[in-house]
Amino acid sequence: MQIPSGLTNKVILILTPQAWGKMKLAKHHYAIELAKAGNEVYFLNPPDNHRWSWSRKRIQVKSDEHQRGLFIIDQQLYFPYRIKFHARKIYNRLVKKQIRDILRAIHKPIDIIWSFDIGNLFPLSYFDKNIFKIFHPVDEPSDNNAIIAASGANVLFSVTREIIEKYKDFKIPSEFINHGISEEFLGNLFIRPAKGQPINVGLSGNFLRPDLDRQILIQIVRGNPECRFHFFGIYMTADSNIGSSEDAEVKAFIDRLQDFTNAEFHGVLKTKELAMALNRMDALLICYDMQLDQSKGTNYHKVMEYLSTGKVIISNNITTYQEYPELIRMNESREDNKLLPALFRDTITNLFHWNSDLLMNQRKSFANKNTYSHQLERIGNFIQGSLSTRHQ
Repeated sequence: MQIPSGLTNKVILILTPQAWGKMKLAKHHYAIELAKAGNEVYFLNPPDNHRWSWSRKRIQVKSDEHQRGLFIIDQQLYFPYRIKFHARKIYNRLVKKQIRDILRAIHKPIDIIWSFDIGNLFPLSYFDKNIFKIFHPVDEPSDNNAIIAASGANVLFSVTREIIEKYKDFKIPSEFINHGISEEFLGNLFIRPAKGQPINVGLSGNFLRPDLDRQILIQIVRGNPECRFHFFGIYMTADSNIGSSEDAEVKAFIDRLQDFTNAEFHGVLKTKELAMALNRMDALLICYDMQLDQSKGTNYHKVMEYLSTGKVIISNNITTYQEYPELIRMNESREDNKLLPALFRDTITNLFHWNSDLLMNQRKSFANKNTYSHQLERIGNFIQGSLSTRHQ
């Protein structure tokens, strides 16, 4: 196995359970940033759950229309996907040929495999041992497959120390790397917080998620009529590329929010548009039920985007930021969000203080130090430092 001399001029294959689409998560942003850094990046979309084919054209490689050096791979399996859930050993044998076909479609040797795949769809140990393998779980591992997914990795990075701890038995070099932020969120025209009404409060993300604290969120919207709540992101399954379901309970929740005259849904925006929209807000809100939360209240990608605006953030408890009280106004409890509506009310009432120049500059400075380019530099330095020493 060759240790990469840097994260540039490499051929990189990215594995992830989230497809390329309107909604961009960490794995999508890393793909873009790696391509910007001069790498040839192949982003492998997960297979279609409902289709399989023997066709030679079942694996297609296409250039991304917005970013030079970035390629998106669409694929169909040559066997039913459901085998993965009912006969994992058989799936593992069959997927080896799928991996060979994917590599053949790329037409060139891979230098690095960068896996965000905690579903273990394409086990790292099935790829050539000479390929350098990075395992990068940014989502909470919820079952044994998610833990086994680290097998074969040379190094591990994650956005929470809690996730890293769950992989300690692999005894490979590991490092905490916080969520990154795209350059589009930086350098926007600074918009001062409002002095009158309405007070604009922003929320971004996937509002079909079952781990939102719906009851508390509705309570906050209903109890603050002088605020206008702006929802940026997925609220219909048709707009989702990251996996969402719209059952009766979810639909009732969205309908209830839309009934409020002080709530407005804007749908999924392009990165630059979202950056500008968040910057127009006076405060930003995060409201997850930590008992249901897939991240268990440890860290969220949206925090960096919120911090880039400088505006005050009101949130459920987030362990990664507990040592940064100047950055986020957090609910203290790890059990529930019963006190969050009162914390929100106190913040809005004292908005001038919480959006002081000092506090806003601290938030913006923190975000500026965590761009994806900075995170790639940290990752590259860690690989060179830790692994080079280990192999001497």
